[in-house]
Amino acid sequence: MKISSTKKRFWQTILVALSITTIFGSCQDTFDEMLGICPEVESTNPADKATGVQLNKIIAVTFNEALNPATIKAEAFSLRVMNTTGGIDMDIPGKLTYDATNNTMSFAPNAPLAPNTTFTGRVEPIVSDVLGNVLQAPYVWTFTTGSAPTVTATNPANMSTGNALNKAITAKFSAKMKPETIKASSFIIKAGTTAIAGVVTYVDSTATFTPSVDLLPSTTYTGTITVEAANTDGIPLASEYTWTFNTGAAPSVISVDPKDQEKGVAVNKSISAVFSEMMDGGTINTASFTLKTGMTPVPGTVTYAELTAVFKPFIPLMPNTTYTATISKTVKNPQGIAITSDFVWSFTTAAPDAVVAPLVTSTDPTNNAMNVSFDKVIKANFSQTMDLATINGATFLLKQGNTVIHGTVTYSGTTASFTPNSPLSSGLVYTATITTGSKSSAGVALENNYVWNFTTAVSESAAVPTVTSTDPTNNAVNIAFNKVIKANFSQVMDPASITGATFTLKQGNTTVTGTVTYSGSTASFTPNSPLSSGGVYTATITTGAKNTTGIALATNYVWNFTTVVSQTATAPTVTSTDPANNDTGVSLNKVIKANFSQVMDPASITGATFTLKQGNSTVTGTVTYSGTTASFSPINPLSPNVTYTATITTGAQNLAGTGLANDYVWTFQTLSQQSANFVDLKTAGRFGIFAATGISNNAGFSQIRNLDVGITPGARSSVTGFPPATIINGAIYASDDASPAGVAAMLIQAKKDLTEAYLFAEGATSPAPVTVAGDQGGKTLAPGIYKSNSTLLVQAGDLTLDAQGDPNAVWIFQIASGFTTVGGAGGSIILSGGAQASNIFWQVGSSATIGDNTKFKGNVLALTSITMNSNATVVGRMLVINGAVVMTNTNIIEKP
Repeated sequence: MKISSTKKRFWQTILVALSITTIFGSCQDTFDEMLGICPEVESTNPADKATGVQLNKIIAVTFNEALNPATIKAEAFSLRVMNTTGGIDMDIPGKLTYDATNNTMSFAPNAPLAPNTTFTGRVEPIVSDVLGNVLQAPYVWTFTTGSAPTVTATNPANMSTGNALNKAITAKFSAKMKPETIKASSFIIKAGTTAIAGVVTYVDSTATFTPSVDLLPSTTYTGTITVEAANTDGIPLASEYTWTFNTGAAPSVISVDPKDQEKGVAVNKSISAVFSEMMDGGTINTASFTLKTGMTPVPGTVTYAELTAVFKPFIPLMPNTTYTATISKTVKNPQGIAITSDFVWSFTTAAPDAVVAPLVTSTDPTNNAMNVSFDKVIKANFSQTMDLATINGATFLLKQGNTVIHGTVTYSGTTASFTPNSPLSSGLVYTATITTGSKSSAGVALENNYVWNFTTAVSESAAVPTVTSTDPTNNAVNIAFNKVIKANFSQVMDPASITGATFTLKQGNTTVTGTVTYSGSTASFTPNSPLSSGGVYTATITTGAKNTTGIALATNYVWNFTTVVSQTATAPTVTSTDPANNDTGVSLNKVIKANFSQVMDPASITGATFTLKQGNSTVTGTVTYSGTTASFSPINPLSPNVTYTATITTGAQNLAGTGLANDYVWTFQTLSQQSANFVDLKTAGRFGIFAATGISNNAGFSQIRNLDVGITPGARSSVTGFPPATIINGAIYASDDASPAGVAAMLIQAKKDLTEAYLFAEGATSPAPVTVAGDQGGKTLAPGIYKSNSTLLVQAGDLTLDAQGDPNAVWIFQIASGFTTVGGAGGSIILSGGAQASNIFWQVGSSATIGDNTKFKGNVLALTSITMNSNATVVGRMLVINGAVVMTNTNIIEKP
């Protein structure tokens, strides 16, 4: 057939185009009549060299263009485990499908993949596009599945003994687990072959089994985590995990005083019981330790220390009467194990003519009383009529520190009175003592000196009143919309002068309507409606505000603050805690803290939303909030070797009113019992600096790290030099802070605890104190009590404290007057042999000076004042009962 010239030119053009296509990358296949590009693999899922791949993964291969579905068949794709020992590679069976919408071929294995295994995927060059162009070469890639999770820790630990009966049992995993796989069938606790009923929960890589009832004492339990437990990739444990632990034996009462059936017991006798082991002091109280005559209860106080519980009747017992004492089976050791049954014993008091020692039954002021007036007459009441000649200035003493207060002693009825010659001083701690020189009319003396303390009120000037602090503070930001605005005054004000006319709030020129109230020395403005988002507000206290004597503020007091910008509904989270989850060896005076991802509404951070429990028992404490940190300060020391559970509930809200999505729960375990001479700071332990009258940073960028700063009865205005001084992971608390609620009470408790710790350190006698004097520089001292009857120095070299391998070793330095370290060539405190700064206590009878460049260790408990010279650093605490703490220049105080 003859081809026309036009057609000939057409086919020549086509052949040239095909030739060019061949030269510059056309598909090299046998389908010459098809046009188009080659199919290529654009991506795979999992990607090449991916690790940690889920076991139930569907393998996907995405192409650059649509494929011919007919070419997606079994022989087009394979998934294999490559044999590394010369054997045969293993093909993984599964189903191959194709999604034309996304140009994706998918392979679903018939069974979950093996963990921790490398797989090879291969696409064969038989798949083609819709024009018939085939994949030009096999496409091969590899990926590796994830590892099986493991149990990394349990609590109780494997083979541990003496565990609490109310113990929540936990298992921590090496990876995040699927919560639905952590349940009763995968977390099992048995006693022998008997399964224990309980509730299983899972939070933050930790599974918890909470028994429905207390465990049995002296019993071996077996915990099991089955292979049903799987991580978020669906990978189960490689094998079942089991461990065992034992509960502790029940404690018992081993002796009592008076003994059972004892006769002739003194009517002023304190009743005591000694236990076989340390007990949980919180369970020993007037409900569990009782005294009766017949069916009539005897009122009294119950205390517990050093294995011994003591019942002290409020008034002397009746003579020639039989009493029955009972220790109930509700008393428990720190592990939550109770005595097996009530312990009951009886005794009979002496006849009326028996000679007994008198007692001090009450005092005025009471022990640790606060805000005592300057003209107070100090009184002590006795259990018996006393010999008037023995109640005098030699047997009834009053001191302020080491200074004797002069006064007149009188006696009437059963009451001794001390009238100071001049008014007492403002805001100071006084110590009153009735000595054993005091005798009854029968000539019988007190068995021991009776000592108590009290603190006088802070004097108030008759000068012009001032605003000492506000809430919010000046220029504060991120203030909640429902904020109550408060101002604290230096004096008590006339409530009639604190009104909506003298306490105003404006946004720009717009007056905010609200209600003004006054209580104590605090005025409050409560807006009638929520404040606006991101608004700048100006609060004013005018000169119309007057004190009770009619003296007005000298000038208007004005401050500003800015509300928070409306937050989204994103729930805040707890970002970290101290102690961390599952921490061990936590100190018994620990302040528990939680840090949030957002600024929170302080009103929502309370004892209802931040709780601490030991088993099912709630721990009492004070909750405060500052910055983004909530703090829980237990009222009493924690028990040793016990697991505690802290919880932040969903009631905790950010400034927009959005709460946590779920309760945040974590646990920690306290350390073993402290040494007998350990000085327990209790709530005072949260402070790196604590003072009564002033805290100052004179120069430089000083830092207080991971501790708070507190002052009482001094006001916030007495804290100066912050900034440039900064507090890292802590806050300043002053007695006049209006918020957060409870600051004043918290500081009073801390001062009470500090005073008790000071007196304990001052009077410690076990082990027997070693007398020291002068310069201790260049010496090495073993653990113990070291007593100086005057001043003490560390000057001619460093002082080394050697724990000799005992990390719980304790040092107490009893210093009658001043203590000074001299920096330079010496003067630092060096720790060796495992010594811990937290276990070193410097009780100073007057003032302490930490010298230039000194590297100091330990807790200073000073009566009068503490000064840190230039560049002195401390791992410990600077705590003053009566005076001030001064940082001279660029000092550091770090939590021990």
